[in-house]
Amino acid sequence: MTQADIRALKPTEVVIALSQVPGWTLSGDGEDIAIEKTFEFDKHTHALLFVNSVGWLSEKINHHPELVLNYRRCVVRWQTHDVKGLSHLDLDAAKKTDALLPV
Repeated sequence: MTQADIRALKPTEVVIALSQVPGWTLSGDGEDIAIEKTFEFDKHTHALLFVNSVGWLSEKINHHPELVLNYRRCVVRWQTHDVKGLSHLDLDAAKKTDALLPV
């Protein structure tokens, strides 16, 4: 799939897709809509390792999130700026982000 094939998901598609990524919520609205999840860690170093892992993931899939790191917490926020909304890239990235951590 090329960048040209990427499109904004319709609201009903977003609702269905969100049901498949537990813990991820909608954030913002309009062109600033995103999905986000807060990850908690036992130690600051674990949070840093997670941020680095998300960084490697984002380079691999060529899709980059907003990351907010606070001591033992990291908020990951995915959105597709090119379509001014959410796309399948965001939901796929959320699944891959979750897969970085042990169950």
